Order: sequence, then structure tokens, then C-alpha cells
Amino acid sequence: MNHLLHILWRGLKETLHICQLELSVILHDQGVFIFAILVPLGYPLLYSYIYSTELMREVPIAIVDQSHSALSREFARKMDASQWTRVKGYCSDVADAHQQLKEQRIYGFILLPSDFSTNIQTGRQAYVGAYADMAGMLYYKAVLLAATDVSLDMNKEIKIARAGNYTDREDAVTAYPVRSQEVALFNSTQGFACFLIPAVLMLIIQQTLLLSIGMSGGTAAEDGRYRDLIITSRRNRGTLHIITGRGLAYFFVYSITATYIACVVPHIFDLVEIGRPFDLFIFLLPYILSCIFFALTLSVLMRNREMSILIIVVTSVPLLFASGISWPESAIPPFWKGVSYLFPSTFGINGYTRIMTMGARIEQVLPEWYALWIQTIVYFTTAYITCRYLIHREEKEVK
Repeated sequence: MNHLLHILWRGLKETLHICQLELSVILHDQGVFIFAILVPLGYPLLYSYIYSTELMREVPIAIVDQSHSALSREFARKMDASQWTRVKGYCSDVADAHQQLKEQRIYGFILLPSDFSTNIQTGRQAYVGAYADMAGMLYYKAVLLAATDVSLDMNKEIKIARAGNYTDREDAVTAYPVRSQEVALFNSTQGFACFLIPAVLMLIIQQTLLLSIGMSGGTAAEDGRYRDLIITSRRNRGTLHIITGRGLAYFFVYSITATYIACVVPHIFDLVEIGRPFDLFIFLLPYILSCIFFALTLSVLMRNREMSILIIVVTSVPLLFASGISWPESAIPPFWKGVSYLFPSTFGINGYTRIMTMGARIEQVLPEWYALWIQTIVYFTTAYITCRYLIHREEKEVK
């Protein structure tokens, strides 16, 4: 019994020693320090601030009025009065509007055809063209919302005028035979920040871990520090203490960083946060661990410091789409959906979003929670295997 306790105590001391060495690398290597501490602290603030206005209002547009009628001028006036758009001017034709759109003097325009008023007066359906700069989806959303609201408002007035009713109640029934009410669940403002920022915050945790651990691994490969693993492995009687110690160092750092990203940043920018802190803590635990061991596994591929940056540039946007947040999961091909399950961010984004913005309990995100624990075990194993591979490779080079 005493011998077993002695072995456990010695293993704990060696693990903490390796943890101390890795923390020293984090604090003294400028590149690792930036990506492990400064970027997680600053980038969420910057990204959240950019989208803090939530909605895009007063988008400058132009009117191409080919009807030159009282009804077309009323339509243009209502477009200018809308909260979504602001009429910056009139264009003589579509070509002129296209040119202003190309020069980004406007971000959309409304085409009122020559038969717009005639069709309405003769009881036929009139058409209105709404054009937007599709380089930014929010421009399209603003122009479409404004055109739809104005069209529905004018439809109501036209129906009431032609109905010949005698009471206000009859006018109300004529305007809205079936009254509907739109309720935006979990995002009452229908803003862009509440929709996207939670997913980005979870992705930042994974990507900065890949950057910091990958850069540390690339530096070790460049400087030949992997040869130290031979001595460390022999002294520790295995690679288990190496993986555990390195992982523990990053867990210490990211237990604070992840709490800041997941809890403090949403509070600063008034994002939706209706989840229970206990559920959030329980869910983030396997997410941080899976990201750490995932990054430790991939660090063996880093042959230089810059390689990790290239990987992040290539994977960040696809991983956001593959999570099913910014692109419907049902529209993702099965192959790429399967590939996305290899990354902790896929389960982390979905679970965190449901807890934080939908008020889900931990038992309601158990599939994602179990998946993260499975990834933790799998990537711990692969990190162990890659570490053993490095030790054997360095032993052969030394001999």
C-alpha cells in the first residue's frame, strides 16, 4: 500500500513539474502567450463590438420610379419612412441604379414599373422590384423587410378603400381577415449578434487552443526540443505524465479564459443569457478537455511555428458552417456532416447555444455532452500515441 502511494505521489509530482514547464512556455513564448491569453481576451470583445448594434437600419437605397404617379410616390415615401431603409435619391433608369450600387453609394434600389399605378387602378396585380447588394446579407434583409412592410401596408389601404365599409371594425376585418402575430423565440430583437456570437465564442476557444498548442509544438520541432521528451519519458516511466501535465497547464489557463468568453463577454454586450451557470460549467468541462487533447494530437503535425496559423485560416469558416448554426444542418451533405463530428466545436457550439440562449438544462444536451466526453477519451488516446511516436522518432535520430 505504501509502495503504491509512493508511486502515485511521484507521478503527481512529475505531472505537476511538466505542467510548470508548459506554463513557463506559455508565459515566456510571445507567440504562445498572445494566442493562449491575449487573443482569447481581446478577440471576443472586438468581434462582439462589431455586431453589437444587432440590426442594420437606415440602409441607403435609391428609387427608380418609371410610373411617376401618386401611388408610386407614396410607395417611395413609405420606403423612406421605414426604419430599415433611407431613400438617398432617385435614379433615371435601372442602369443608373446599377452604377450607384456598383460604386456603393447605395446598397439597394426599388423599381416601380411604368404600369404600377395603372394595374392598381384597374384591379390588376402590380409588381415592385427590390434589388440589394448581396455582398452583405444584412443589406438584403433590410431592403426586403422594408419592401414587404410597405407593400402590405399599401395593400391594406387599397382593400379598405375599395370595400366601402361603414365601421372601423369592418375596415379591420377587411384589412386582416386572419390576424397573425410574429414571435421571435430566443432572439427577440432578431439581431445578428445574438444569433452568431455564441457560436463564434465557442469556436474561439477551440481555435486559440489549436494556435497556442500548435505553435508550441512547431517551436519544439524547429528547436529540437522534442529530444527532451526522451529524458522526460524515461524519468517519468512513460508518456502519460507528459500528456497529463501539458493538458493540465492549458486547462488551468482555459478554465479562466473559457469562463470569461462564455459568461462575461455575453453579459458585457447584453446577449441572451438564460442558461443556468451550473449547466454551463458542467458542459464546458468536457469541451475544454476535448479541445486541449485534440490540439495536442494535431501538434505533432506542426513542423514550424507558422503552420498552425495556416490550419486555422483554412478551417475556421468551414467549421462555423458545419456546426449547423449559420447554415442549416439538414442542408449539409452527410459526408461533411460526418467530418464535422471530428471537431469538438460542432458539439460545443450546439450545446452552448442551447444552454445559453434557449435555457436548456444539461439533461437536454446530453447527446452533445456525451459526444464531447467521447472525444476527450479518444483524443487523449491519440495524443498519447503521437507523443510516443515523437519519443521513438527522436530516439532513433539520437542513435
